Amino acid sequence: MSVAEVARMRLDGVDEDLEKLLDLDLDQAPARRIVRRAFKEIQLSIDHCLFKAPNNGVKMKEEYEENSRGLMIFTKCWLPETSPIKATICFCHGYGDTCTFFIEGIAKKLASAGYGVFAMDYPGFGLSDGLHGYIPSLDRLVDDVAEHFSKVKEDPEYKHLPSFLFGESMGGAVALKVHLKQPHAWSGAILVAPMCKIADDMVPSWLVMQILVVMAKLLPKRKLVPQNDFLEMVFRDLKKRKMMSFHVIAYKDKPRLGSALELLRTTQVIERQLGEISLPLLILHGEADIVTDPSVSKTLYEKAKSLDKKLILYKDAYHGLLEGESDELIFQVLDDIISWLDKHSIRNTS
Repeated sequence: MSVAEVARMRLDGVDEDLEKLLDLDLDQAPARRIVRRAFKEIQLSIDHCLFKAPNNGVKMKEEYEENSRGLMIFTKCWLPETSPIKATICFCHGYGDTCTFFIEGIAKKLASAGYGVFAMDYPGFGLSDGLHGYIPSLDRLVDDVAEHFSKVKEDPEYKHLPSFLFGESMGGAVALKVHLKQPHAWSGAILVAPMCKIADDMVPSWLVMQILVVMAKLLPKRKLVPQNDFLEMVFRDLKKRKMMSFHVIAYKDKPRLGSALELLRTTQVIERQLGEISLPLLILHGEADIVTDPSVSKTLYEKAKSLDKKLILYKDAYHGLLEGESDELIFQVLDDIISWLDKHSIRNTS
């Protein structure tokens, strides 16, 4: 099932009037905010293990903040309600994603284990200002992320706590670049299928790339980049793949020319910087991932100068380790993450 087919699917249990909202042009944030507000409760009630799992004692807060570039950024946090916070986790979402769908379930699971989870929608994604799906500069995006998370870490309530970066897919690249920008600021990083290199099958041929490079200089915002059947590469579980139709403000169109080339450039830079990674690392990757290359996660593990590092590869698993696998594997991955966090939080606070 292609991205386009999922986008056109009727949503079970959604009346026609509500579904008409999906015809809105989501290029700008105000329309995305309208759609998310209308679908918020429906999204949280879908039959996915992340939303059905008991996560009692978690409080949430959503707000918008204006950043130093004058952009309204959507932020969200999930906190344990009845126990002290062990550490803060700053979550970097993947390409096209937002912190208001599957991340809700992931964050609640982590918060119920005693962690404060903080996330933001990048400019151009989710509920934050910016042209939908457009990344003119990933370095500038990283600056925006570092700015918000620095405010979190400087909060008197949290500044004494260990702090961890958590990056999924493109968010893994963002987390690594935040670390390289702030090499001594973090207690560790969790990288789930990190985008240290885009898999060869996802990259257009050399000839097509040369054409795209020229076109990107003229039409950087145009949605023209060829795209394989992305959802089939991310979700191994067919039932969960269909649930992506409820991810109503995700960016599901063809990548914009400027964004695609910026991501490719970023992975080329990160590949050359793997040896500079110095913080404690937990790297998790599906062995059957054909979106981001698991062999580069192995290279990251080998080249990172961190003395404290761990790589876990999951047999037959696809790119969506935390969203698109069986319930059993999703919870195994989450348990592996929480176990690592518990050990490293105790170590940092003892």
